[in-house]
Formats: sequence, structure tokens, C-alpha cells
Amino acid sequence: MSLSGKAGSEVKRVDFERPVNVVEKALIGQHPAIMKLRALIEKVAPSDVTILISGESGVGKEVVARAIHSMSQRHGLPFVPVNCAAIPRDLLESEMFGHERGAFTGASGTRQGLFTAAGGGTILLDEIGAMPMELQAKLLRVLEDGEVRPVGSDRWTRVDVRVIAASNTELAAAVRKGAFREDLFYRLQVVPIVVPPMRERRSDIPLLVDHFLECIQARTPAQKITVTREAMVQLWSYDWPGNVRELENMVERLAILCDDSTIDTRILPPALTSKPRPAVIEIPASLPAGGVNLQSLVRELEGRLINDALKQTAGNKQAAAKLLGLKRTTFAAKLRRSGVIAPGAADDDKDDD
Repeated sequence: MSLSGKAGSEVKRVDFERPVNVVEKALIGQHPAIMKLRALIEKVAPSDVTILISGESGVGKEVVARAIHSMSQRHGLPFVPVNCAAIPRDLLESEMFGHERGAFTGASGTRQGLFTAAGGGTILLDEIGAMPMELQAKLLRVLEDGEVRPVGSDRWTRVDVRVIAASNTELAAAVRKGAFREDLFYRLQVVPIVVPPMRERRSDIPLLVDHFLECIQARTPAQKITVTREAMVQLWSYDWPGNVRELENMVERLAILCDDSTIDTRILPPALTSKPRPAVIEIPASLPAGGVNLQSLVRELEGRLINDALKQTAGNKQAAAKLLGLKRTTFAAKLRRSGVIAPGAADDDKDDD
């Protein structure tokens, strides 16, 4: 479909993605969950299958969608992100499907919608759970028949576009409450992708911090900014409720505030330096009638204790092993199994040999 006839205001709403492998660049990390996510993206990107991306705010759902588009056959065509919650309900249908002149008050001319603007590319419907029920039926028609009908028109128009939806809420719960169409839910969730929150991939924080600092320095060439081990421990220990977006904003803030190109604990905000309440692991006093998963319980307890020991020793593995009464080699083996990575631990990796 040709895009040459678009009005200038509509072209501005479209992003053209170049055929680059953004998976490694955008999804920084070596945590098993992120590596599985990258593998899944590479597997589903070449097809036109509909995808539902779930995850908390700030985890990078749009990043995942852009990565899928960039690795697909549609990579040279538009990528159109639409935030369904940010557009007023009475304008959402017109924005998505377009309108004819005189369709409503203020419709002084014909305007194409975002599905048409996508022009053979990909459209991301973010916060899909906010879409009104009456509009969900029309979206289902697009997915099943590849047709849209502009507001005020009696004609259906063919569109060629890949649909990716994203949600920071549990759509299955909305279906149970009658707030989201069940048939649309299953049509969107042909391939479900869940993006983990930052607190579940804590070992990637040092890698992300380094990446964000490199991006900042590329924009504003200056002396290389470093992070002290103590500051990295605090960044690593924080739960980041705003996820990757919050971490990125924090790194940018610290890069501006730091003295002598060094980020240390003195410039960290109180939220990052206040001592967190220790997590409680519920250990049954006796074996429940239904039994327990002993391996899972032991693994979780080991992981929490290893994590705490590394926090108390600023990431020093030898000192952490001593706190737990373990030999260095035993501690190193348990550390690898736990998936926990000590911030700045590369400095004392030789202690594991």
C-alpha cells in the first residue's frame, strides 16, 4: 500500500523502523528470563502472528514490540504505537479507523486512521484493556477479516497490518469481569509474551546501568562516568517499581549530579539508600497435608541468603562466603545456581577458582 498520499500531520504519527537487529541492543541483560524472551522474539518475529505483550509499566513492552517489528518482513514499513488509554473514548474510533467529512461535529474533512497509516507495517495497541467494549468488536473484525470502516462511512476498506497488543493489567481477569471480550482476548493472545519486572532480573542491573551511561556519553561526550561498588550495590538492591524506565531515568539523573565523573552513594536519593525491610520466607512448622516442593523452598531460601550476604559485603564473594560459613568454591557453585550476580563481582572472580 502506498504511503505517498498521506497528509503531513499523519506522517508524523508514523515511525519507520530500519532492518536492524535491535534485540541485543534493546533487551540488555543475561538473566535467563531475558535470554528466553530474546529467543522467543527471534522465533515469532518473521511470522505475521498476533501477539499480546504483558508486563508492568516501564518493563519495556514497546521495546519488545519494536524489536519484533524490526526483525519481521515488515521492518522497512511503518511502526505505529497507539496508547488506547491516552486517547479520549469519543475520539479513539476516529483515530484508529479514520473518518469521513461531516461524520461528527468538527470533522471538516476526510482523515485516514492509524490502521491505514500503518500501511503494511505494524500497529502496537498499548494499554489495550482501556479500549471500550463497542470498539473491541470492530477491532475483532480487523483481526478476522483485515477490514476497517471509517466513522461516517458505509464501506469497509482492506488493510494490511500486523497487530501487536500490550497490557499492564491482567486481561484474563478483565474477561472474567465482563470488561473485555473473550473472543478478542483469545484472538490477540495467539502468542503471549510476558516481560519480567526489574526486581525479577536484578542481576541485569549493572549491565543496564553501564548501557545507559554509554548512551548518555554518546549524546554528550565527556569523561567516562564510573559507579562505585557501594553505589552499585544500592542500585542493585532497590526493587525499581517503575522498572527499566525508572532505572534509566535514575541513571540520567545521577550522571548529571555526580562529581568528578563518579557516581557514589552520597548522591543517591533516600529511596535507594534506606534499609529495606527484609523479606520473610514462610517455612511450614510441619509438613502440610498437600506436601511442599522441598527443592523450590530450599532454592528460594539459599537465593535470599546469598543475596543478603552479598548486599552486606558490598558484593565481595569471599566475604559473603565467610558470612554463610561456606568454602569459596561451594559458595561460587551455589551462586551460579541461584542466578544472583554480585554487582562489581568481576573484580574478585579469581577467588572462585
